[in-house]
Amino acid sequence: MMNTHIPLSIAFIDDAGTIINIADMKPLTTDTHNSARPARYALEMNQGWFRKRGIRSGAKIEGLDRAPAAR
Repeated sequence: MMNTHIPLSIAFIDDAGTIINIADMKPLTTDTHNSARPARYALEMNQGWFRKRGIRSGAKIEGLDRAPAAR
């Protein structure tokens, strides 16, 4: 997050759309953040967004099967 000036949270999501884990990221650092196991997606939101909505590891994300293919 070297060039990012705001704190973010990242959710790592597997092929089935299940959140594997969520990590908080500090701005202007080169710290690494890894998924606890292989992930297909990473969703970054403002820090605290997941917590405020009660979204935790194990939650299911729906609609990923309708997302456009990566280019």
